Amino acid sequence: MKKTVWIWNHYATSMYKDRAGRHYSFAQNLRKRGYNPVIFCASTNHFSNENIEIEKNNYRVDVIDEIPFVIIKTPDYVGNARKRLYNMMRFYKNLFPVAKEYAKKNKKPDVILASSVHPLTLIAGIKIAKKFKVPCICEVRDLWPESIVAYSGLKRTSLIAKVLYRGEKWIYEKADKLIFTMEGGTDYIIERGWSKQNGGSIDLKKVYHINNGVDLAAFKRNQTIYKLEDRDLDNEQTFKVIYTGSIRLVNNIKTIVDAARVVKNETVNQIIFLIYGDGSDKKNLEDFCKKNNIDNVVFKGYVSKNKIPYVLSKSNLNIIHFEDNQIKKYGASLNKMFEYFASGKPTVSDCEFGYDLIKKYHCGVVVDQADPKQLAKTIIHFSNMPGSEYQQYCENALKAAKDYDYQRLTEKLIELI
Repeated sequence: MKKTVWIWNHYATSMYKDRAGRHYSFAQNLRKRGYNPVIFCASTNHFSNENIEIEKNNYRVDVIDEIPFVIIKTPDYVGNARKRLYNMMRFYKNLFPVAKEYAKKNKKPDVILASSVHPLTLIAGIKIAKKFKVPCICEVRDLWPESIVAYSGLKRTSLIAKVLYRGEKWIYEKADKLIFTMEGGTDYIIERGWSKQNGGSIDLKKVYHINNGVDLAAFKRNQTIYKLEDRDLDNEQTFKVIYTGSIRLVNNIKTIVDAARVVKNETVNQIIFLIYGDGSDKKNLEDFCKKNNIDNVVFKGYVSKNKIPYVLSKSNLNIIHFEDNQIKKYGASLNKMFEYFASGKPTVSDCEFGYDLIKKYHCGVVVDQADPKQLAKTIIHFSNMPGSEYQQYCENALKAAKDYDYQRLTEKLIELI
């Protein structure tokens, strides 16, 4: 075996359940190359009410596909209130004794890859790596507190924000190497005035970018195995526009519904919108569609992750809808985008990100801050597109997927390790 790599992700519980996701794919590919990866995650699953039971001590170890998962006991919570914050703090606190005990029973790691979303995991990674006298790679998948300022209205000048920014800077200073999933991580550090090259304390030479991606082999396998019998998916006479993801107020799926309404009124083309996912706004939108006779939108509800490849294989056009905000300039790392690419179908997006991959690969059309009419116009354009032009978009999507296959992304990670 080569090096032992501890991968810390509070929310990798969903990867334990689904046998999929960023760190699961990294771990699989690391094993194939002779490394010994171990994933540490919480017992609570942020994406469902399913929690993993731990009867004794603060953790248990389960092996999934030869990958050890160290599952750390954390308290239940629902939503994003105080109980979730307490859950984060317990995960952070329990990491210390669990890491010590696991290392004693097995062996200490050669490197720790500590991944956000929340920064406490990164702080624990830096502190415990120092005790073990090993390097710590900090992976930033969300900019805290910048994203809180952008989404939740936290004032940049408030005391809480200042404390969080100071903590963020400390993490970037102390990490041996930094990975940003968004391509503009370096831009962010420069804009904050933190880079050594501009008189700050953070050396940009230790900053890297590894985006999210897709396991192409698993995607193709699931597409074949996990099929759905669905009249709308199987209807070859319709042009299918597909959205997958959460349906909450913050996702503002009503924009897609409003675009569907415009499409219905402005073309005779048989265009149907299939929305896969669940959330608190789903019922309201279904009622809105019934009330306004918007019959070209069908809410399909939640489907398991392994069925998404088959669903997307039946698509004619995938759709990304994203709320406009001040952090989009640093780039996107949306998991669904890479699944869309892997489907080999074009994507329409109403948000132009910095380092925009849809534009880079010319595998779809981006209409920044599009209103429903602009979105509808673009969708109708695709439905009328000549076959040769449409096929080029499809080929470009597959090229993007190959470049972001986790096999390739793992090679980048190994260079850092």
